[in-house]
Amino acid sequence: MQTTPGLYWDTSYEIVLSLIEHYAATDVETIGLEQLCQLIVSLPNFADDPALVNEGILNEILREWYEEVNA
Repeated sequence: MQTTPGLYWDTSYEIVLSLIEHYAATDVETIGLEQLCQLIVSLPNFADDPALVNEGILNEILREWYEEVNA
């Protein structure tokens, strides 16, 4: 039996892959940081403390998400 590991703020690439899987129809270019944070925290395997995030982490995730879908 395989279990999906939890997502934490420092696993940005895994968060991006999960965002792509769960929010495929989302236009990354229209996402604000607050909305991005809400999307991440609502992911089924998100396991970190939402209070630990900062703007730098969210910008990094948003950049990686943009690059991944536009590669």
